[in-house]
Amino acid sequence: MPETSAPAGVLAPGQPAPAFTLPATPDQSLSLADLKGRPVILAFYPADWSPVCGDQMALYNEILPEFHRYGAQLVGISTDGVWCHAAFAAERKLHFPLLADFEPKGGVARRYGVYREHDGTSERALFVIDGAGAIHWSYVSPLGLNPGADGILDALDTLAAKNGAGVAP
Repeated sequence: MPETSAPAGVLAPGQPAPAFTLPATPDQSLSLADLKGRPVILAFYPADWSPVCGDQMALYNEILPEFHRYGAQLVGISTDGVWCHAAFAAERKLHFPLLADFEPKGGVARRYGVYREHDGTSERALFVIDGAGAIHWSYVSPLGLNPGADGILDALDTLAAKNGAGVAP
């Protein structure tokens, strides 16, 4: 299994992923339960429009077909609001949902143990959740460092092997 790196309090592999429903657009929400039965990648990030976050989300957008080969759904989550997400996604031409953990501020990030109380944002944290809703892998990157996608892809690979599932060509 890929290495897990997380500060104290961050949910670890084997724990159930906390349920949530968050706004994806001003008039639509997305729940973790909506994605049950397939792997889910939660990419918590501090803020839209910051250079590292923009590069990280752009990278994930570029390799989205790789995530889809594993049947995985990528979801970005930050404490920014839906209108900020809409503008950021349009500017970056992102093809995956960005969820607003805005009200109550950081409520979902808190449940996953990645809320940064002192600045009102989340850690740059990644979680791969299996189809049954358990955390398979988690990683917290330093704020100023793009964690890339290797850890996610390794986690999806071990998850596929564990489930005896192949990867789509």
